[in-house]
Amino acid sequence: MSSVQPPDPQAVQEVDVAVIGCGPVGALTANLLAARGVSTLVVERSATAHGQPRAFSCDDEAMRIYQQAGLLDEIRDATIAPPLVEYVNGAGRVFARMALSETDFGYGHAPLRFFDQPRLEQTLRTGLDRFPHVRLSLGTELVGLTQDEDGVTVLLSDVSTGQRRTVRARYVLGCDGARSATRAAVRIPLSGASYAEPWLAVSGDVPPDAVRVGDTRFVCDWRRPAFVSPGAAGSYRMEFMLRPGETEDEMRRPETVAALVSPYVDPDRFTVTRAVVYTFHHLIAERWREGRVFLLGDAAHQMPPFMGQGLCSGLRDAANLSWKLSLVLSGAADPAVLDTYETERRPHTVEMARTSVRLGHVFLARNRAAAWMRDTALRAVQTIPRVRRFVERFEFKPVPAYRRGLMAGGRRDGVVGTMFPQPRVLVPGAPAERLLDEALGDGFAVLGRAGVDNPLGAWRPGLPVRFVAVHPSGTPLGDLPDPSGDLPDGPGGGSDRVDVVDADGVLGGWLRRHGADLVVLRPDRFVFALVAAGGIERAGRDLSAALGGPSCGGGARADTAGLAAAPGS
Repeated sequence: MSSVQPPDPQAVQEVDVAVIGCGPVGALTANLLAARGVSTLVVERSATAHGQPRAFSCDDEAMRIYQQAGLLDEIRDATIAPPLVEYVNGAGRVFARMALSETDFGYGHAPLRFFDQPRLEQTLRTGLDRFPHVRLSLGTELVGLTQDEDGVTVLLSDVSTGQRRTVRARYVLGCDGARSATRAAVRIPLSGASYAEPWLAVSGDVPPDAVRVGDTRFVCDWRRPAFVSPGAAGSYRMEFMLRPGETEDEMRRPETVAALVSPYVDPDRFTVTRAVVYTFHHLIAERWREGRVFLLGDAAHQMPPFMGQGLCSGLRDAANLSWKLSLVLSGAADPAVLDTYETERRPHTVEMARTSVRLGHVFLARNRAAAWMRDTALRAVQTIPRVRRFVERFEFKPVPAYRRGLMAGGRRDGVVGTMFPQPRVLVPGAPAERLLDEALGDGFAVLGRAGVDNPLGAWRPGLPVRFVAVHPSGTPLGDLPDPSGDLPDGPGGGSDRVDVVDADGVLGGWLRRHGADLVVLRPDRFVFALVAAGGIERAGRDLSAALGGPSCGGGARADTAGLAAAPGS
């Protein structure tokens, strides 16, 4: 990556994609695009790093997306995974808990991790340095855009000097947050609700022996609900609801903050790094696309914080759209594929937001009687083992699945349209077990039992597809074919076959359970199709038809093959 030098105002820079906003969603989006060879300009209004610990948590799906961006080690090493989340009443009595250390959704990572946002953003921005075809323009804001059938003309302004310049992009991605200038430029309205209750968010650093509550807790005190938790790198995060009549200035006073944090940390040894009053929202953009302009993250949707899914939802947007854009830009897919971005992502986002609202109702009982009834009811129902498991194992979280979109048949059917698991595998030439995605590569993958002949010979030329042959657990690595070098780093690179050993038997068990010899996986690791050994050529035709483009009649689309693209459906 290179930073943009003072531009010639008369020159028009041309890029494949302009990403507006370089917070976590914008920076991740740029990494995912760049890893697929897309020339990208990232525009950020702030001249310096944001430096504020705003977002705090991510989940296993988010970590898998960071893994796809090639930044897993750096991000994982700077996070912590809480073993437990407790819901306590005003007296500190536990009435519900989530046993996160005992929860595994099968995607290769802990179900919840806490991070420091400034460090996360620095890692994501440093990741852009890997790519010479990415430029980051700091201190620059979007002031206008116009579209035509071939691209978008973007007008940018230097924040400090007011000097303007023009960029020509084939697509523009608005990752510029709740007050999105991109959304405003294409006149897309928001709908939903803003909540009247303000909250004080306090972040700071504290030595371990000054921590008084070492667990993650939702304090469901009807007098003042709160959230408290240790964070990454010696940090601690607390949020407190304001009572009627309390003002922002009053709540941010050092003596007020000290009194609020005192039950959880030693206030004399707690260094406040951020103390702000905010209100939360449940909003969604009327549409997420206007021509060649797309909205991602908070620019497209905002939700209450009780599930910790605001940032995660934006990362899912990036993972969904980036690979589709790269295929369209390379000519391997018809532009109609991009319609499936909102078709797939909107229903899941809406469901996640609704779950967050419902969880908030549990958290925010605002009188003594309601709080007593909640505590009593939740303690009672958790005497039922199945209900207790539902709560403790976080099973109320919406599963990563799409109802309609780019999948065989165009609709979810069983596991088609769901995220594929990511167990550990053994690969010849690798010294230890590896997560499955490292063997799958960056493009489409066909995974199946090793006895099946390489099924890719008849598949669409130019489409990055890899066959992953799965050998049973216990198979000696020496019995596997020599991969003749490292696994390919990018789509289409190196061998189109990789042999792996199913270390824990998860892959073989999954195929048997779903009656399949092969499974076709999308680049974002959602299941495109289940296939019997004799049906792989049909699956290849279905995928080709779903992607459109020159090899299937000039972009003709067959709903039975896998494109259902009615936005918002």
